[in-house]
Amino acid sequence: MTDDHANAPLSCLVTGATGYIGGRLVPELLAAGHRVRCLARTPEKLRDQPWAGEVETVRGDVTDAASLDPAMDGIDVAYYLVHALSSGADFEDTDRRAAAAFAERARAAGVGRIVYLGGLTPEGVPERELSPHLRSRAEVGRILLDSGVPTTALRAAVIIGSGSASFEMLRYLTERLPVMVTPSWVSTRIQPIAVRDVLRYLVGSARMPAEVNRTFDIGGPDVLTYRDMMQRYAQVAELPHRLILPVPMLTPGLSSHWIGLITPVPASIARPLAESLRYEVVCREHDIAHYVPDGAGQPFSLNTALRLALQRIREARVTTRWSSAAVPGVPSDPLPTDPDWAGGSLYEDVRERAVDASPEALWRVVESIGGENGWYSFPLAWAVRGWLDRLVGGVGLRRGRRDSDRLRVGDSLDFWRVEEIEPGRLLRLRAEMRLPGLAWLEMYVERDGRGRSRYRQRALFHPRGLLGHAYWWSVSPFHAVVFGGMARNIARAAETRTSPGRAVPAVSS
Repeated sequence: MTDDHANAPLSCLVTGATGYIGGRLVPELLAAGHRVRCLARTPEKLRDQPWAGEVETVRGDVTDAASLDPAMDGIDVAYYLVHALSSGADFEDTDRRAAAAFAERARAAGVGRIVYLGGLTPEGVPERELSPHLRSRAEVGRILLDSGVPTTALRAAVIIGSGSASFEMLRYLTERLPVMVTPSWVSTRIQPIAVRDVLRYLVGSARMPAEVNRTFDIGGPDVLTYRDMMQRYAQVAELPHRLILPVPMLTPGLSSHWIGLITPVPASIARPLAESLRYEVVCREHDIAHYVPDGAGQPFSLNTALRLALQRIREARVTTRWSSAAVPGVPSDPLPTDPDWAGGSLYEDVRERAVDASPEALWRVVESIGGENGWYSFPLAWAVRGWLDRLVGGVGLRRGRRDSDRLRVGDSLDFWRVEEIEPGRLLRLRAEMRLPGLAWLEMYVERDGRGRSRYRQRALFHPRGLLGHAYWWSVSPFHAVVFGGMARNIARAAETRTSPGRAVPAVSS
């Protein structure tokens, strides 16, 4: 094979492009000169990505084998970066069926290589004794390796990067609890890896020789306990030394709820993370370096990875977050504009106000809503609703925002997700809190017949069963305070921004 052929651009298929790793891998593949096609159940979620115009997007689902054929056509390397995050009894079967369908279609299409990112498993522990999520990750890797398509199965433990679930968990536990009672897994040895190294190995795996079909353990140079990781974070973040007291009786289930209360990571996602931390997960080899050589200072140390992640956060350059992917159990459709609602129940609360400010000033307020900027009405009501959601296993309010000023389709926003955004005109949010129905919040910036700015706000709710109807009528008495105050204060904030030298009241009632 000539050098020119060996370095020719490859056609790469990326699944999970709306997720944390997939969303970061796409620009890395483009930077390496490859052609990229993304498989997405909802391609519209990729519309606002800065690289959207440089990739081809195909609608499809790894659980729908027929939808994979157009995605696989002409592909050299297929990246498998999807997992079922549900804690339901059937998630392992979903993972199994999806991996089998992907493997079969990749073989039929003549794909040259599959690259998979899974979890590092502990040495000497029978697979049947692993946590369900680790066991499923291992099974998916095995299915792909047995596919007949040369496969690179990378196995990582804790991934450290701005916005990763593992980093957010570490960050908030350490920052919020100078003294903490912790589960016994804080004494378990693990080998974390920087997200930059994960991406480097993923990109480099595309050019492995055809005869390579195996797993590779990937990790950073540090092997330490989770307690040590928290102390390292405190050191890098210039926090005082933390006092950490392990308590053996905190089970993974209890500790996941504890994590859910302290950090932005909900219990549904914290549980598989906590379960994996019960085991010592240390790399048994570093053979990946034979095919993807490490440069000077690579892989990054934990301290370097932590500093890079904190720097990204401080500079507001977090490109993807753990919440980039949809929350388990949250429907992706229908939309409140669908004709299917005709004849069905769709409650709405509509508020409109004339605004003595430019449409641009009003839109800036609308687009910056949520997170640390608040929701412009009755803060206690929003806080209580967030806490109630956390108590029943929901995401709560603490997911915040990826960027303090700008939103894009697919962004998580506290317990909402951006479903549609038309810059300067419309922001539609879909609720991801636990509800007996589907809910949306729409915010419009318009002009009235006399050319003045006008703010229009719609809260919509499609009830599920009798409980859904009861929920709407039980909370409707508070709408005047919550939604009415919200519309009033958004208008006031836009008017205040137009007047120089005055502060913006973000959450006044």
